[in-house]
Amino acid sequence: MFCFQCEQTAGCTGCTKKGVCGKEGDTADLQDVLLYITKGISMYASRAGQLGQSNQSIDRFVIEALFTTVTNVDFDSDRIAEYIRHGIVVRDEAKALYESAVAAAGKSSDVLDGPASWIPSTDRQKLLEEAKAIGIEKRKQELGDDVVSLQEIITYGLKGAAAYYDHAWLLQYTDPELTAMFHDALNFLTRTDITVDDLVGWAMKTGELNFRVMELLDKANTETYGHPEPTSVRITPRKGKAILVSGHDLRDLDLLLQQTEGKGINVYTHGEMLPTHGYPKLKKYPHFAGNYGGAWQDQQKEFDAFAGAILMTTNCIQKPRDTYMGRIFTTGLVAWPGVTHIGVDKDFTPVIEAALAADGFAEDGEDKTILVGFGRNAVLGVADKVIDAVKSGAIRHFFLVGGCDGAKPGRNYYTELAEKIPQDCVILTLACGKFRFNKMEFGDIGGIPRLLDIGQCNDAYSAIKIAVALSEAFGCGVNDLPLSLILSWYEQKAVAILLTLFYLGIRDIRLGPTLPAFVSPAVLDVLVKTFAVKPVTTPEEDLKAILG
Repeated sequence: MFCFQCEQTAGCTGCTKKGVCGKEGDTADLQDVLLYITKGISMYASRAGQLGQSNQSIDRFVIEALFTTVTNVDFDSDRIAEYIRHGIVVRDEAKALYESAVAAAGKSSDVLDGPASWIPSTDRQKLLEEAKAIGIEKRKQELGDDVVSLQEIITYGLKGAAAYYDHAWLLQYTDPELTAMFHDALNFLTRTDITVDDLVGWAMKTGELNFRVMELLDKANTETYGHPEPTSVRITPRKGKAILVSGHDLRDLDLLLQQTEGKGINVYTHGEMLPTHGYPKLKKYPHFAGNYGGAWQDQQKEFDAFAGAILMTTNCIQKPRDTYMGRIFTTGLVAWPGVTHIGVDKDFTPVIEAALAADGFAEDGEDKTILVGFGRNAVLGVADKVIDAVKSGAIRHFFLVGGCDGAKPGRNYYTELAEKIPQDCVILTLACGKFRFNKMEFGDIGGIPRLLDIGQCNDAYSAIKIAVALSEAFGCGVNDLPLSLILSWYEQKAVAILLTLFYLGIRDIRLGPTLPAFVSPAVLDVLVKTFAVKPVTTPEEDLKAILG
């Protein structure tokens, strides 16, 4: 295996035997094969699309395949192998779609090779050997570090955007134009006659694609569950039976809440599910009890201590401990070998039965709460107060401090930074990086909370809309606002958001705790010169540079 798509990759160079995430080498190699087959599908689907033909089942497979290969999603080699087998069938369907479109247009079809025609071995061991010939290291030998670096930036951006698109799709929100962009991008990545300028251009297109996907997901979430509103969330348990929901998917949570009504079970969120308490149509459930624990990397300790069943809805799973192996479940695309998986029927009966069989919490915990629900609608609803506070000098600066959390040393930077940000500044936060500081007391400025939790990682769209609205109110560009972005990254959804910020022309982003291993020195130099990207240093030095 060779994998360097996450922030924790071994030695900041790449995992070669087993992933730091816990992924076995064989699983990583099979994911490389799945991605290769998926590119072959899109080679046909892209060309068919240009001739006005598409197929939703083909489109759906490509989105799921991309999301499946995101860090901390699917650790089950048998499931990946089944995706590969199904992918060959889908590729044949895509080829037939393309040939039908060509015939209807009275044209002749292209003869496609590479991922479009490659036939993988049906023998698992031979297939793992074949994976080496299509992996990153082989492409580096053939194309060079800089080309492969840009290819991987685009690939990881597509994976992240596919994760967000999957959430929207499950709520039945799709856009054929966006799906076509995925196919076109994957088809582009199969070309050998590409220049660095071509790649940079497609990196920006990927940022645009992700922006539009996040816009679609925002629409899906808010039209289905209402706009998030400021909400006080309990962060200690209540007496009684319990289910903990982690991951990102709102629909899974909603279905579970429906199925647990009247059963005497309290439902808690974990990690990126915390912001769901702000949605009116989710928080209406009386047994939606609160949030338990923090970010994904602490789950082994927190799941071990949780007195009920656990449901993982999307990525961010870690190797389960034996102590809770029998009461953790997966659904959707996330999977771990030996963990019971809830299928597409979304019948959560096994989860409910496990919760009822568990001890539950013997007594109420101390009454502690935090605030969530400051999405774009909530913040822009008091924009006049915010603008007046800036004009009067009551608010000096805004800091967007957020992104992915992780276990690698160096992330205490974000805790220390939040603590040291002056009292006349407001902190916007999103994604699980907030757990480094979201239980601290920050107070308010004239009734405006100093810490505003915007939501999940995909709610970066809300943060962008807030920034654009403020820039319009002050008659300046976003880069001229008293706003600084200090971001942490871990996996491919963060890469997609970063590309979106680049696409929008956002500059002076501070990124940490380390820079991506997949960005070559020459590519990093381009990003620094074009977008003034900076690595984080120390909280004191960065605050001094920002605030002068």
